[in-house]
Amino acid sequence: MDLIVKNARLVDRVDEGLLDIAVETGRIAAIGRDLAAAGETYDAEGRLVCAGLIESHIHLDKSRIADRCPLPEGRRVNPVTMVAPLKPGWTVEDVYGRAEKTLHECLVNGTTRMRTQVEIDPAIGLRGFEAVGTLAADYRWAIDIELCVFPQDGLTNYPGTEELLVAALKQGAPVLGAAPRYDSDPAGQIDRIFELAREYDVDLDLHLDVGDSPAHMDVYRVLDLTEQYQRGGRVVVGHMAKLSLLPPGDLAALARRLRDSGIAITVLPATDLYLMGRDRDHAVVRGVADANFLSANGLTCSLSSNNILNAATPYGDCSLIRIANLQANVSQIAAPDELRDLFLMLTEHSARLLNIKDYGLATGNPADLVVIDAQTPEQAVAEIRPPLAVWKRGRRTVIRHPPELLVPH
Repeated sequence: MDLIVKNARLVDRVDEGLLDIAVETGRIAAIGRDLAAAGETYDAEGRLVCAGLIESHIHLDKSRIADRCPLPEGRRVNPVTMVAPLKPGWTVEDVYGRAEKTLHECLVNGTTRMRTQVEIDPAIGLRGFEAVGTLAADYRWAIDIELCVFPQDGLTNYPGTEELLVAALKQGAPVLGAAPRYDSDPAGQIDRIFELAREYDVDLDLHLDVGDSPAHMDVYRVLDLTEQYQRGGRVVVGHMAKLSLLPPGDLAALARRLRDSGIAITVLPATDLYLMGRDRDHAVVRGVADANFLSANGLTCSLSSNNILNAATPYGDCSLIRIANLQANVSQIAAPDELRDLFLMLTEHSARLLNIKDYGLATGNPADLVVIDAQTPEQAVAEIRPPLAVWKRGRRTVIRHPPELLVPH
């Protein structure tokens, strides 16, 4: 064996006590007790081990631009109009450099897989797509990154955008997104995005239903098209802040319909907590969908960071465990099983949402391992416990105290 992680509390087998994980040629070869290795041995000393955290929705291309954006005036904030004037000046090198700094923080916080959103329009062209694609290739040794291309500033009202999206799809982008809120014809954008997804046989990941009123929700059109095009299991909707405004009975009914149609949800508490409720100057609503409630009604849910240090989220340290803790605070939960469910929204549930087939602590799967300074998932979330060591396909990538990314030579 090349590596043994000894005395580990496996996230999905905590009640079984301490176990060893044996790794050979980058994959989990065995799980048991008293395993021996000819190579590296790491003693987890009873700490929690999971198969790596998953950042299911982040924007690497527009991270770390908060210092370039104007400060909001008053309560209302429109991050799209704040960022749009900056994009023509973004070079491939600029996007790569900012994205790389954010990626480093994700890695030292235990992320081993990621889906990143990439904006495509005539202002940025394909420069962001090129930069993030190159970054993904350069860091393949430490993380698997999947790109979702989407029209942030509009599709039907922004000539040239569709042609650029098609160019990215032809170059291999595996996921297509949408942001209908910022289109003059939201329904038209959703319709066209579904048509393109069918034509190029890619998954869908849509920014949806951000707003201060549930009077109109685009998710119903997405439901109809998912069923019409038989895309169940290949559609994710992100944000869904309007769900926080629905009565429990209505929310449960919608959650069950989403479940039955095979649509998953990514909840993005940091961004939605910052942006929602700005129509009020008192009694401000939280605007964050209740991920635990949705999960309890059968939906596949993930939690993710969304933005880091930009106009939509002017803070963040790329700690997914901190995001889960934030969600727990916003949802006002304390039950251990609900905290554990939030941890699973960073791991197993995220893997299901992203259709990852080889995820988990099981023989034969890639040895993507994270040791967390906790004994249970619920403790990790409640106390925001840090990762101490990370391996990608059996290769050590991160050490802690202080956090350091082990760049290959």
